[in-house]
Amino acid sequence: MQAEDLEVPLLNNLNDNGGRLRSKGKDVFKEQQKESENSMESPNLEFEYGDTDTLTVELSELYSYTEEPEFALNRDYFEEDFKSHARGRRWIDVSAEERRAYVMRLLDALEVTDRDKRLKVSRAILYLAQGVFDECDAEADVLRWSRRNVFLLYDMGIFTALLELLSMEIDNNQACSSALRKPAISLADSTELRVLLSIMYLMVETVRVQTDDDNPEWRATREAFKNELGAPLYNGEPFALLLFSMVTKFCSMNAPHFPMKKVLLLLWKTILFTLGGFEELQEMKMRGRERLNLPPLPEDSIKVVRAMRAASPPASAMELIEQQQQQKRGRRSRRSAFVDSLEGDSPFPKKQPLVKQDSLDTYNERDPFKNDDVRDEEEDPEDGDGGMEGEVDPLDRDVIIQPPPPPLRPPAERVNFPKGLPWAPKVREKDIEHFLENSRNKFIGFTLGNDTETLVGLPRPIHESVKTLKQHKYVSIAEVQMKREEELQQCPLSLGEEEVDETPAEMLYLGMLPNLSQYVIALLKLLLAAAPTSKAKTDSINILADVLPEEMPITVLQSMKLGIDVNRHKEIIVKAISALLLLLLKHLKLNHVYQFEIVSQHLVFANCIPLILKFFNQNIMSYISAKNSICVLDFPHCAVHEMPELTAESLEAGDNNQFCWRNLFSCINLLRILNKLTKWKHSRTMMLVVFKSAPILKRALKVKQAMMQLYVLKLLKIQTKYLGRQWRKSNMKTMSAIYQKVRHRLNDDWAYGNDIDARPWDFQAEECALRESIEKFNSRRYDKNRNGHLAPVDNCLQSVLGQRVDLPDDFHYSYEMWLEREVFSQPIEWEGLLVEP
Repeated sequence: MQAEDLEVPLLNNLNDNGGRLRSKGKDVFKEQQKESENSMESPNLEFEYGDTDTLTVELSELYSYTEEPEFALNRDYFEEDFKSHARGRRWIDVSAEERRAYVMRLLDALEVTDRDKRLKVSRAILYLAQGVFDECDAEADVLRWSRRNVFLLYDMGIFTALLELLSMEIDNNQACSSALRKPAISLADSTELRVLLSIMYLMVETVRVQTDDDNPEWRATREAFKNELGAPLYNGEPFALLLFSMVTKFCSMNAPHFPMKKVLLLLWKTILFTLGGFEELQEMKMRGRERLNLPPLPEDSIKVVRAMRAASPPASAMELIEQQQQQKRGRRSRRSAFVDSLEGDSPFPKKQPLVKQDSLDTYNERDPFKNDDVRDEEEDPEDGDGGMEGEVDPLDRDVIIQPPPPPLRPPAERVNFPKGLPWAPKVREKDIEHFLENSRNKFIGFTLGNDTETLVGLPRPIHESVKTLKQHKYVSIAEVQMKREEELQQCPLSLGEEEVDETPAEMLYLGMLPNLSQYVIALLKLLLAAAPTSKAKTDSINILADVLPEEMPITVLQSMKLGIDVNRHKEIIVKAISALLLLLLKHLKLNHVYQFEIVSQHLVFANCIPLILKFFNQNIMSYISAKNSICVLDFPHCAVHEMPELTAESLEAGDNNQFCWRNLFSCINLLRILNKLTKWKHSRTMMLVVFKSAPILKRALKVKQAMMQLYVLKLLKIQTKYLGRQWRKSNMKTMSAIYQKVRHRLNDDWAYGNDIDARPWDFQAEECALRESIEKFNSRRYDKNRNGHLAPVDNCLQSVLGQRVDLPDDFHYSYEMWLEREVFSQPIEWEGLLVEP
């Protein structure tokens, strides 16, 4: 992927004097006007970020709309088989013992050799996992019976049997070769795989979600299932590794019929279940800091982000023009009012308070620590979004006469608005060392290395500065791990073997390590194929194998339905991959920072940074508000209620939601991944600059959702020092938003570009040094043959000769031949021992 693909033409260019727009024709002007209207109308999005969407939505996204006829097929196979067992009674009417007996009968039937019979039994099991919807009257009843049946299926050992069948289908070379020969692959080519993966997904997702009315047995079952999925019980590796192998096999074109959406959803939910979600991750982080005797976190990042309010998006060119016209009209009206006052009865105008123009571009004289709620209430709503991006007209800087301000509101009204910045500032140990090094060079003329305690010879203000820096010093778990690793590398004998906890993340990394680059490349290939900005190419992988029907649509209505299904299919794939990669990065970073670094480096080398930027190089508001869903076809609604007649108008209307949850979730995940990859990495930050990410990210600020804006602002903050003074000068509203919402590093000159990190380093050397540290870590920790030369040597002749040596059973038959060949026939030159080397 080339940098040229990601370049975004800047449609507006403001000159220094008057902020006039240089438009390139009427088409550009109309496009800007349309963009301006969209940004001005964009509402605040009431979106709550979490591990997943609601259970109903997560279950419905498992199925494509093309699979809808198979629900009735599952029911028919189940009723046909259950009729002989229950003598006409329904599943919900029989006793628990009879249900267990029937599930055991299904388990035995899975052992038959006939593929068609196995498929019928699998469909009957899938109908049970789906909640016997034909016997229920409401969607809540379907979910309740699905939950009861899933726990019963797991207790009876169905998951292990399904795993064996899944392994057989993966190794089915006949199906693979048949799919390779077909010009077009459809749903029919992956029927067995889809049924098996659907049952396993329903089991993992249902057991994963904990409810208040779960009995103690179910909670014990949940822990057992979680440990089973995370432990290396399946061919000596965790279950997730089997799914990763399916992804790589699909992307290498060896199995084009694999239903990738179901595989990715199951892989994501398996890792989410075994490793834990974001709240569990926060608890693990707090426990890890306690174990390392580190101070607790200054705040709960999840709560802080949820309490944030979205800021107004940066003004576009059209808004700037309108605002300048309003300012000129306002100046004329104020001047005429001033003239009128001079012509009154009094010889002097009535004394008015002098108030400066309130603008972030000049200087905001109000409390800079107020949050956006107060500011939005106090500012004129018409001027809220405009006038923040260009140079302010010099006339507006003059002192102007305004009516007296309204009386202050009583203090009780201000209690609801928290003062101060949302994040506590942080300082690293190396920042304090760098500050003291500069101070000593300036005042004393020499340095003391890494000594941060000795302050002799430094003036009093420096003492106060160091005291303030130490009050906000933050030591991360990653820094402790890197320091410990450095000690283990330097003193392998004295420190001995490192005790490694067998956590689920550790076992997953150990299994992924041999083929890690293949897994990362395969996931990025799928993400590229599913991105809305990707163009169809002949050599790209086909991710629509589990959505296209056998017979292509012939009517307009069928074509519209399939088009919505395909777009929804791609959105779900992006959602699963983005959440999966983010979970992997966060859990591996907590487990050991070098495990996180190797995954990050593989992502960077596989062009993940330009890929994410290419994803955002679109009309992001349209993507987030896309309505690629048909509510009446979503499971379990379609299985319980009568199907209304679909029309082209009803398909075009879509749902009534303000935004698409999964698309906003995917965008936030991708921004968080980009932040993870570039944080404290100057070489990767320069990639953001080279790929011209600033205008792409600025357009993403149009989405008025606080969490998404936060991660966009973080990405803009780390590259502001490289973008030049003119960019900072013409983007003051963005700079102000960064100051308000992003955590501060006390001696980080991000807004001025004076920091030492802004120098052009040798970026290739930086990545190579990191790679060397990673390889040393993997070699020391996972290469069992490496420490052989460090083992103690036994120099006692009697001890060595007395050791028992295991010989093969047939050795005594050829013992004499061995003596003749290896001992007697070999000439020994004893004089060679006396020759000096």
